[in-house]
Amino acid sequence: MKAIRAYAYGGPDRLTLEDIPDPVPGEGEVLIDVAASGVNPVDWKILEGRMKAFLPLPLPYTPGVEVSGKISALGAGVKGFAVGDEVFGFIGIVGGYATRVVASAERLASVPKKLSLLEAAGVPAAALTAWQALHEHAGVKPGQRVLIHGAAGGVGSMAVQLARIAGAEVIGTASSGNLEYVRQLGAMQVIDYRSESFEERVSSVDIVLDLVGGETQDRSWSLLKADGILVSPVSPPDAERARSRGVIGRHFATRSDGKQLAAIAAHFDSGEIMVDVETVFPLSRAADALQQNLTGHARGKLVLDAAR
Repeated sequence: MKAIRAYAYGGPDRLTLEDIPDPVPGEGEVLIDVAASGVNPVDWKILEGRMKAFLPLPLPYTPGVEVSGKISALGAGVKGFAVGDEVFGFIGIVGGYATRVVASAERLASVPKKLSLLEAAGVPAAALTAWQALHEHAGVKPGQRVLIHGAAGGVGSMAVQLARIAGAEVIGTASSGNLEYVRQLGAMQVIDYRSESFEERVSSVDIVLDLVGGETQDRSWSLLKADGILVSPVSPPDAERARSRGVIGRHFATRSDGKQLAAIAAHFDSGEIMVDVETVFPLSRAADALQQNLTGHARGKLVLDAAR
């Protein structure tokens, strides 16, 4: 099999394409012939060594947290899947940039019938992040006002759609070229963060989903209602600031969950949500894809085609 390998921490130039032995599925695992792999910010953050203090990896390693493909072998005890099934999933923190990968069956779901395998590869990590932020950590309810920062990105675009399905009034921030895109996803109000101060356009929101961090998060506290919630998977909210304002701040790491992913897949098959794959790169150009993601990719998803 072919796999992208990193022998040292650093930038995308550290990545090489190599032939390595096929993995073998263990108990509860399946072997997937990968069709495509999603590209995510966590991939370059790991590569840069930002997480090595609490997530040490033996080098070399293969980046990639999400894939789509067909099951080619089953490990012992796997139920609910068969050889030939098309699946997708957030497989873990590494391993996805390859033509074959082993993953726990519990992390997988059947690919939605309305999605191609290339499209499906861009869904799991972003959709699970959005789902868990809104439903598990913010407890979104019908009629609530939800402000989503970075609404045109991979997670943001999923969050806009899932919040709309939940019955919320969605407000999104994005760059000028993506405002109409975010409206089409279901936002009732969109704000160009480059030319407008969002805090002058928005007030009294129940939930802020912060996918940007830094100054954007700092400027968002004043927008929350009493007992409102600011949730961020990218930057831990200031607990003291939250207490002083009578609101809640929550930070979380996305977890793999095949059952949640199956629920999300049902929304794709019903036509309630969609995924925008902006660019498909060959697996051999993983470094270019990661560089584009690193330097400000701002709409939808980038994926790697394992067949190229």
